[in-house]
Amino acid sequence: MTGNTLIRMLTHLHAGMRILWAPWRMEYIKSEKTEGCIFCVKPKENRDKENLILYRGERSFIILNRYPYNNGHLMVAPYRHLSELEMLDRDEMTEIMMLLSKSIVALKKEYNPNGFNVGVNIGRAAGAGIEDHIHFHVVPRWVGDTNYMPVLSETKVLPQLLQETYEKLVRYFR
Repeated sequence: MTGNTLIRMLTHLHAGMRILWAPWRMEYIKSEKTEGCIFCVKPKENRDKENLILYRGERSFIILNRYPYNNGHLMVAPYRHLSELEMLDRDEMTEIMMLLSKSIVALKKEYNPNGFNVGVNIGRAAGAGIEDHIHFHVVPRWVGDTNYMPVLSETKVLPQLLQETYEKLVRYFR
């Protein structure tokens, strides 16, 4: 079976648009949306598992990305609502770097990736989805982790549910 045959099986052409059926997304669509900044709201709740918070430090925390680029994609953010890198104080910077390192160690142990993308998007022009609260991304990468799905159908396939990813990673942060 070729990649194009599989894409035709998974999608349906409707008025010139490809549609990938993903019925599990309905839960998200119907769910109550968080008001305010997720990096401010989620840590204040006592629901770390549901909110995908893997670790709480003194000044910053680690949370799985709910819309990951790859399995294990997580973020490190300060508790303080800051929009610019230079607004972080020395203790926040130090702890964030320590948590980035701790995250990479955990991801190496659990997923054995070939590399990582680690970065921060500052401002909308740089691609920040949440531009008013600085946060750092850690994305595990594997040689060949891009395939025909994102290239031909603009669809990313993630083989693991977020809660399963959470359960696998949280033990490294206890």
